[in-house]
Order: sequence, then structure tokens, then C-alpha cells
Amino acid sequence: MSGVNEIRTTFLDYFAKNGHEIVPSSPLVPRNDPTLMFTNAGMVQFKNVFTGSEKRPYARATTSQKCVRAGGKHNDLDNVGYTARHHTFFEMLGNFSFGDYFKDRAIELAWNLVTKEFGLPVDKLLVTVFAEDDEAFGLWRKIAGLSESKIIRIPTSDNFWQMGDTGPCGPCSEIFYDHGDHIPGGPPGSPDEDGDRFIEIWNLVFMQYEQLSPGERIALPRPSIDTGMGLERVSAVLQGTHDNYATDLMRALIMAVANATGVDPDGAQKASHRVIADHLRASAFLVADGVLPSNEGRGYVLRRIMRRAMRHAQLLGARDPLMWRLVPALVREMGQAYPELTRAEALVTETLKLEETRFRKTLARGLAILDEETRELTAGAKLPGETAFTLYDTYGFPLDLTQDALRARGIGVDTDAFAKAMERQRELARASWAGSGEAATETVWFGLREKVGATEFLGYDTETAEGVVAAIVRDGAEVAKLEAGEEGFVILNQTPFYGESGGQVGDSGVIRAPGTSVTVRDTQKKLGDLFVHAAKVEAGTLTVGQAVELAVDHGRRSAIRANHSATHLLHEALREVLGDHVAQKGSLVAPDRLRFDFSHPKPIAEEELETIEAIANRVVLQNEPVVTHLMAVDEAIASGARALFGEKYGDEVRVVSMGTRPEEGGKTFSIELCGGTHAARTGDIGLVTVVSEGAVAAGVRRIEAMTGEAARRHLAAESRRLRDLAAILKVPSAEAAARLEALVEERRKLERDLADTRRKLAMGGGSGDGDAAAVKEVAGVKLFARSVSGVAMKDLKALADEGKKRVGSGVVAIVSVDEEGKAGVVVGVTDDLTERFDSVALVRAASERLGGKGGGGRRDLAQAGGPDGAKAADALAAIETMVAGA
Repeated sequence: MSGVNEIRTTFLDYFAKNGHEIVPSSPLVPRNDPTLMFTNAGMVQFKNVFTGSEKRPYARATTSQKCVRAGGKHNDLDNVGYTARHHTFFEMLGNFSFGDYFKDRAIELAWNLVTKEFGLPVDKLLVTVFAEDDEAFGLWRKIAGLSESKIIRIPTSDNFWQMGDTGPCGPCSEIFYDHGDHIPGGPPGSPDEDGDRFIEIWNLVFMQYEQLSPGERIALPRPSIDTGMGLERVSAVLQGTHDNYATDLMRALIMAVANATGVDPDGAQKASHRVIADHLRASAFLVADGVLPSNEGRGYVLRRIMRRAMRHAQLLGARDPLMWRLVPALVREMGQAYPELTRAEALVTETLKLEETRFRKTLARGLAILDEETRELTAGAKLPGETAFTLYDTYGFPLDLTQDALRARGIGVDTDAFAKAMERQRELARASWAGSGEAATETVWFGLREKVGATEFLGYDTETAEGVVAAIVRDGAEVAKLEAGEEGFVILNQTPFYGESGGQVGDSGVIRAPGTSVTVRDTQKKLGDLFVHAAKVEAGTLTVGQAVELAVDHGRRSAIRANHSATHLLHEALREVLGDHVAQKGSLVAPDRLRFDFSHPKPIAEEELETIEAIANRVVLQNEPVVTHLMAVDEAIASGARALFGEKYGDEVRVVSMGTRPEEGGKTFSIELCGGTHAARTGDIGLVTVVSEGAVAAGVRRIEAMTGEAARRHLAAESRRLRDLAAILKVPSAEAAARLEALVEERRKLERDLADTRRKLAMGGGSGDGDAAAVKEVAGVKLFARSVSGVAMKDLKALADEGKKRVGSGVVAIVSVDEEGKAGVVVGVTDDLTERFDSVALVRAASERLGGKGGGGRRDLAQAGGPDGAKAADALAAIETMVAGA
């Protein structure tokens, strides 16, 4: 047994045979410890088990845990590549007992594994114990048969482990391997202990106390075991080397670097090969676990790791991006043990290639400026801080990269001046913000953004997490706490809650801590990356600095995700049916519905809507995965991805792809730039049904639709209404539309017949008798004057035309009074009399009597109205008077 993969398997199988559950590695982003940037030890995923707040179906466990130490207090980044054992990424083998066995069994299992399974010689091993732990000292003598000289008592905190200021704690016992006197260094506890001769390979933590407060410690009722064995270290021992980078796994990665660059892996640039090999692992596993390079939080640490490796690739003479070409070698070595690496290979490759392409431009520009600015500087001098800040602020050249580039020449950087320049920029930004109109009402967020930094968003990968309350705002001011019944805005260091943006509404859910329950009714994003939770404390007290559990409303988020993915499908279906001119002009993605605004000059025909809906549902039924990639904006657009209206994009964007076109050889159906959350598969959308379509502005149409359960309920309600209608019509549902159409046509015919009858009655029944009664001669002019009821205003002009035909030559005046007592009046003058009489003047005189104002039309025909139909006779009389006086 010598290979790293074999050693890992042997360890896990050994403990499985001894009653331990093999538990998969947890992600590098811890979900149950918001105080950690990255998972840095095997026990992190079991923290809540050890404290008793979580129960597992097993009492013994064993793991090979992915770990990263490159940020916070565990930061080994600067040493990586220059020592034999420093790594940013490493694997921690461990076995755990949750109140099942304790020191004696833990020591027995460890000793048997090391000496029998691994076959390490006993004379090369020694152990340490906490100075006060006589029990462990005695057990090592009894079980391992070690002499007292091989059991070293350590009186410091190095051999006493604590989870924090309070909580579980206990003494440790470490197993060391002696590489031999040809390696400098002394045993643990000696002045020379920092040498490379004696190497710790395993740490056994005996968790037997609970720290209640400083100076107050009690025994745990069920003592537990937590161990950690660095796979890289024990592999080096088993492979006969004191250098972790000489093991088969690391050597394979180093040789991949050497083959790609043509540079001797063991020559003068050995450190660069090691940096790249180590940072490749850290970068790939972080991306696989959902971390993407950015300028804040975990993403910033990832970017530093990536760019440090990429800088060393440039030092090795790599002319083109190198890191992405090494991913297949890494997957070959570690993909079997960690399947997530294989699943994320495409994303890892894409991300590395994008980052290195962009970084090389930054590097070339920054190094040229740096060379110009330091041409006159000699060893021992310092680059002015203002210059370093300009490189950072204007050219994106990080301070640590500037320091690294100058280190070889013995030139430093005036970091104090750099910090002052940074603060000046913040003050200018703050002043600019305060004067930005509407935004000035929310200046509190600017100060908080500077104080607490960006919120780490975890919601692409999880709906539950833990966080720490970073700030609370109530009534526009920062406060220290919220009591039960109080409402405010809560900011956390990290959150799974999506903040409203890009048309997608914010998440709701709960925040919990022991004795505290908080309802989150909405989440907003301020300043682009500060997530603000609108919350009400239901019970207990929420305080700044408090560790809390976060849970997004799963049902609501699922509905939102489905609706968001459906907008992408509808967008593409609209373009397919209506044409390439269709572009999104706005959207709303809520849990119960979606709204999509788009450019189109005319209403969508019913058959077009049916086709659009059918296309979207065809992709839903494919049940294909919804895939997300990270890309540069220009690269994404070049690949065919559509940018969405209203979104602001940085240099890097999330590209969401879904569905296929079987008729086009499996070409992707929809590719869009989008920062929202989406369904895992198109089938999760369930169903897309369009509920309305209409205009919202000139050239802009709006579609409203539903998905999933909401769509099902909508269609079920529509079906019930159809059945009710069919029952009223006394026909089968399939015949209801035809029957209703026949009834409507029948009603229209009856209305037409009724209108004709009313017109005939108004004109005297069509017999001519009525004409004689209505026509009189006034000053030698025939006047047809009649008051009628039940004739619609739109029919009065036709009556006037008919009246003019009947009189031949004369004036026609008709007043119609409706059921509400309002009147309409029309006046017509035959063509031969329009020089003497003006219909407009006549109709206005009538309108005044009816309580109206004005009227309009032509000299031969005019129309007006008034509210007082009781004055119809007066209105006709006014017309007669004007005719008589003309």
C-alpha cells in the first residue's frame, strides 16, 4: 500500500470494519458554522452532533474531509510552495465517537491502524499527551507498550482542544513519526520542535468537558472522540519521504504542470510547480462547492488562490492560460473519491480559463506600470502607497500581488499610505452617495456596507444555513437588538435568502436561535451586495453578533424558481413564434405568477399564443437539467446568451441554459445571462399556462402566466367554470362554446330587430300617418319635430337622415329620452336650406333647454345632449322659434 487513494480507502475501510459509518465529506462552505470561512477540519460537519443539537442515526463515524486554510486565522497561503507540508487544500482523515467510546478504544483503534494496517515501525513513533492527562498517559503505556520516554507531556494549549470560548473541550494526544536524525529538528516540546524530523501525523481529541465560562468547566455526561489525520502527511510517511509534494498524487499534478510548461519540476523553479499543483486543488474544489471568484468574502480568497497560481504559471513561461488545462489530471487523481469534482469539471474548467484570461491582461498592464514606477528604486526602498493604490483602484492590481512582484528585488510597499488612499476613496464615495437624491434617504446602508462588508449569498446551493447577525436597523437607525414584537432590517454575514433583483422577488422564511424566533417577510439587496432581511421577532431577542439558523420558505422559493425558469422558456418561445425582434422589457417573478414584458408591435393571435405555450411546455416535459456556468460578459454574448433588460452585469456573469432542440441536433433551447435562482430541471416547472396577453405601452406587450400548482389550480377553476356554463346552457361542455355563440348571435339579431322597430315607431310606424302629425309648416318651411324614447344616441342621426328624405325640403328635429331621463337631440337640414339654417346653431339652442352645453356637427346635421329629458318639448319649441325667426 503506497498510493494516496489506497491510503484513504484503507483508513475508511478500517473504521467501517470497526463499526463506523463512512460519512461523505461535507462541502468546503460550512453550513453549520457561520464563524468559519471554509471547512478547515473533519469535525466541522459534526459540530451540532457534539453539542447535542443534532441527532444522527449512528454513534460512530469516519470521514475523509476536504479542508481549505487560506483565509481568516488559518491562513497558510503565503507559505504554500516553499515548505514541505503547507497547503491551502488538504484532506483530513478522521474517526468520531458521539458518546459511544472514549480514550481507551480510541487509542487502541489508532495504534492498531498505524502499526498493523499501515505497518509503521513502532520505534519510529512517539506520542504526546496533555500534561495533566494521567489517564491517557497510562493508556498509551498499557495499549501501545510505549516507554515513558516515548510519551511526552505537553503543558500548553497545543494539547488541549476547545471548540470556542464556551462549549465542548478536552485534552489531546498526538502521534508523531520520526523521519530520522538526518533531518534537522527535535521532538515535540523541545527547543528544536519546529524542524522537519518529527512530524505529527494524527491528533486524537478526547472531548470530555464543557466550558461554561472562563474558569468554569464541567464533565460531559457522554465523552466523545474527534480525531484528525492529515492524508498528505501520512502518505508522505508511508511513501518514505518527509515532503508532501513528493507523494504520488501531488507528483502527478506537478508533472502535469511540467509537461504543460516544459520546465524542470525539480529545478530552480520548483516552488512555482508546487504552488500551481496545490492551488489547482483548492480552486477546483471550491468552485465545485459553489464558490466563484469575486471581490468579496470567500470569492475573494478563491480569486487570490487562483491568481497566485496564475502568477506562478506566468513565471514558468506559460504564454497562454494554463490552469484550466490541468483539470483533467486532477479529476483523474481525485474524481473517484470526490464525485462532485467530476460533475463540476466543465464549470471548473470554464471558471479557471475565464479568470486566467482576465488576470493575464491585468498582470501585463500592472507589471508594465510597476516596472516604470520602480525603475529608479533599489533594494530596501519602498514603493509609494499612492502608486500602489492607483495600481489597485485603476488597473485592478491587488496590493498583495504588487508586494509579491517586488519581493524578489527587495523592494517593499508603503502600506500605511496605501491604507490612507483607500480611506480617502471611501470618503469620496460616501459623499457622492449622500448627494444622490432619492438614494440619500438610505445612507444608513452605505455606512453598514463599509462596516460589515458584502453579504455572502449561499442560496444558489442551499435553502438552509447558519449565519451571524452583522447589523440590525430599526426606524432608519442602527440598533443592537430587536425584542419580541419589534420589526426591523437584519443583515447577516451570509445568507441563503435571495434579495429582490432582476425581476425576482425576495425570499421569505425564518431565522432561529435558542429561545428566539424571527419571521423574514422579504429580502432586499442594497448597494448591489448587501442583503437586507425585513424581519419581525416573534419570540425572544435578536442581537448583533448572535449565531442563528436560517431557513428559506421552501415551497415559496420552489414556486419562484419554477416561474423564473418559465420566463426564460417563454422568452425563447416568443422569439421563435413572433420573430427575433422580441426582447425582454421587464419582468416580475413571484411565487404565484410571472409577468413578462417584451417588444412587439401588435396583439398576439390566439393561435400564436397556443403555439408559444406548447413550445414552452415541450421543453418542460424534456425534464433536462438547468445548467449554470460562469463566463465573461463578452464571451457569454458571443456564445448566444441573451442579456435581460434592467440587469446590471459585472465582468463575470452567470449563464443559465435549459432545454434542447432535438430537431437541431440537441442544440440548447434557451441561454440567458441571469443572476436569479432556477429550477434544478425543466420538469420541476410542472406546467406553463398563459393567463393573459395585452399592451402596456406603445410597442410593448405583456404576458402573464402561471406554473406548477398555481397553473393547475387556475386550469381547474377554468374547467369548473366551463362545466357550470355548460350546465346553464344544458349542453355537454364540448358544445358550450357553439351554443353560447348561437345565443349571442340570436341576441344580436333581436337587438337589431328591436332597434329597427323603435326607429319605425319613432318615425310614426312607417305608415306616413305619424309624419303628418309631426310635420308642420313654420314660416314657409317644413319642420319635422318629434320627441321619442328608447332610441339610442347612435341611431338618432339615421332617424334624422330618414326624416329629411320624408320631408323632401325642411328641418328635422328629434329628441330622445333614455330610461335615466337624459336626452339626446339631433337636427338635420336638407341641402337646399343649409344657406338659411345651420344645424349646429339649432341643436345648441335645444341643448340649452335640456340643461346641456354646446353641440357639434355640420350645417346639415348636428347632435347634442342634456341631462333634463323632461324639457324635450321645450327643446323642440326652441328649434321651432329659431326656424320661425330665420
